[in-house]
Amino acid sequence: MTDISPVPKALKKDDDGQETTIELTNLTGTSHQTNNNIAKGSGFTLHTRNTETHSNDRGLTESQPTIHEFESTVSLLDEDLEFPEGGLKANLVVFGSFMGLVPVFGMVNSAGAIEAYVSSHQLANVGASAVSWIFSINVFIAFSSGVFSGSFFDRNGARAPMSIGAVLFSAGLFATGNAKNVYQFVLAFGVVNGLGLGMMMSPLVGVVSHYFKKNRATAISCATTGGSIGGIVFPLILRALYPKVGFKWALRILSFICLFCFAFSLTLVKERLSNKIDDEEEGTQTRSSKLRKFIKIYLLDIFDYKSLLEAKFAFCTLAVALSESSLMVIIINFPSYAIKRGFSENTSYLLITIVNTTGVLGRYIPGYMADKFLGRFNVVILTLIGCLLVSFILWLPFGYNLKILYSYAALYGFCSGSILSLSPVCCGQISRTDQFGKRFSTMYLIVALVMLICIPIGGAVIGDGSIDRYNKMIIYAGMLNVGGIISYFLCRYACVGLKLCKF
Repeated sequence: MTDISPVPKALKKDDDGQETTIELTNLTGTSHQTNNNIAKGSGFTLHTRNTETHSNDRGLTESQPTIHEFESTVSLLDEDLEFPEGGLKANLVVFGSFMGLVPVFGMVNSAGAIEAYVSSHQLANVGASAVSWIFSINVFIAFSSGVFSGSFFDRNGARAPMSIGAVLFSAGLFATGNAKNVYQFVLAFGVVNGLGLGMMMSPLVGVVSHYFKKNRATAISCATTGGSIGGIVFPLILRALYPKVGFKWALRILSFICLFCFAFSLTLVKERLSNKIDDEEEGTQTRSSKLRKFIKIYLLDIFDYKSLLEAKFAFCTLAVALSESSLMVIIINFPSYAIKRGFSENTSYLLITIVNTTGVLGRYIPGYMADKFLGRFNVVILTLIGCLLVSFILWLPFGYNLKILYSYAALYGFCSGSILSLSPVCCGQISRTDQFGKRFSTMYLIVALVMLICIPIGGAVIGDGSIDRYNKMIIYAGMLNVGGIISYFLCRYACVGLKLCKF
């Protein structure tokens, strides 16, 4: 007799947007279906066993109906999920994610263009450490608010958090143009823009994982290439607009461009998997009961602390935190370093543009190599080693030479491109697809806390802004990179040991 103990439910969406309810266990378990077509187009592979119980007594057989027993084992691990791996709808979702990440990651990659300007104009009399707090708070709020948006995305889809995020992101950028002192920059850019960034990030990255498994690294790399495009275009736009219309209208024009990009994302990005559980009593609940339930689900239960008890997830989280902290310390302070060396502001913006231009190839090529040949963890370890080598071999000893700085910007851009593009893929590789949003957001809450500490420390290391202090900042960023390499290796070791294999 089939086990009829209650099990959780999950919702799957087919190509027409229709939701199908499937009963599941947490990892592997039994699913009991009375309709053979219930999982059709849902993305779950059901392994069924159809047995008929016949009586040896012919009369009993004729008088009693045949008993059909279906025992269906469903696993939420990726190995038991079917993915489109392409097609018009999947490719349009990747394009929609790409357009949304042009402003989201593009603003992160262009932070140095804003920092260089405000440090020499509005905040010229403020120390480097205080200025770096603006960008540290922006990153912290962005990644920590991603915990909420990731959980909401897992249960309800991408539309609501993306709509809220688009408005907050653009409004924060618009208000930043009016900022005059540190606290105004913190409120406008750090808080409002950061909150909008966080609401957009998890859905835009997570939705691509709903459509790809074998080619997931390539697909996410293509989507996150939007960040490099934004990092190329935004500094050039600001460089052209600053002298013509001033800082205020330069930021306002950039805000409208971001809204235009978000319009594509809101139209094209649609999820396939959902953890939403139907609540039959929802209609009878009072408003206060619904509010308590909302707070419990989306505020109290969103941090997946149990995942941090897994060694592989804990080390992966630490690796992402340290490597991205290293990236942000360099991206934010690289233009100011060039100005300190005596080069013009236009040159400093051009260096950031070069970093992001080669970052386009640095996102796609490592992602392709990860999918086809080497594996995601192997590739990200190799590219982080490349970042470390070029920083210590080119930038640290020869930073006074402009040609060397151009070469460094190109090489570092290529090697660092995979830091942002492969981190969600590595997280997805050690996570269940239907729980990716929650685990990805939990990871980035830890990343946010680490960055909140590491970025201001980088500003404090720079101190009075002498070349010697900037050189110490380069060493500091390199040590963060070393920590990221070691943590990725330990995560790989927790999964496959020391085997030389594609992972």
